[in-house]
Amino acid sequence: MVTSSDSGRHAHLAQCAKRIRRNALRMGEVQGQGYIAQALDIADVLAVAYCDALKLMPEDPEWEGRDRFLLSNGHYAIALYAALIEAGVIPEAELETYGSDDSRLPMSGMASYTPGMEMSGGSLGQGLTIAVGRCLGLKRKGSDAFVYTLFSDGELDEGAVWEALMSAAHWKLDNLIGIVDVNNQQADGPSAQVMSFEPLVEKLQAFGWYVQRVDGNDLAAVVSAFDAARAHSGSCPRMIVCDTKMGCGVPFLEAREKNHFIRVEPHEWQLALEALEASDAHDAGSRT
Repeated sequence: MVTSSDSGRHAHLAQCAKRIRRNALRMGEVQGQGYIAQALDIADVLAVAYCDALKLMPEDPEWEGRDRFLLSNGHYAIALYAALIEAGVIPEAELETYGSDDSRLPMSGMASYTPGMEMSGGSLGQGLTIAVGRCLGLKRKGSDAFVYTLFSDGELDEGAVWEALMSAAHWKLDNLIGIVDVNNQQADGPSAQVMSFEPLVEKLQAFGWYVQRVDGNDLAAVVSAFDAARAHSGSCPRMIVCDTKMGCGVPFLEAREKNHFIRVEPHEWQLALEALEASDAHDAGSRT
């Protein structure tokens, strides 16, 4: 049963997700290109993470008691910046500096540059291994903080990911919540064709993880999955498999056949923002 408090929570997060998408589009316009489709596909997940689930102090991004969010797929940095702006960790005015010299928002995530960026990105397949170490360290400190790690389905091609999956279960890391973005696209083509990873849920369960699979663009489903991951009583790591749509929220970007890295014509940025607003208005109308 959906309660009024649930409806209010979901409506708030829908607005957060919309602003995250808008922030990403505005940053993309600065460079005229980028990993925009990924930012749009993962915005709902990041809205739930940064506007609902994570324990943070925006004014003190290095607060020891915080939950950690590790971005393994460093090319999604534009998406994480958009969420950090929404969460109040980074001032909105800085989005105009995206990818520029001396900016705190480089095109690939750099922990030494950006407040709230917990690891540097570049070589893929590293985030989950780093998260295992962070989780072990936090447990030794007696911390109750969670470590969240976002990685892409393309990273499932990397052997280090499977080593991390196995070691996390071995060490019973119940403070680890993994999130895999299954958008079925990577630089060399559809992820499932480059290296088949299904049946993914069964494989992860066989490695000893508590696993949920949801539509990553269904806010209510993502909220429930985050809640269940934190509340799960088993002494094992938790994984949320999120099936997402590249370019979600902007129909003409959703329809592009190849949108792993896209270049958008100058006039199309405004069209994309208008499409996002129109999509939000349509969704609001369908709820009334």
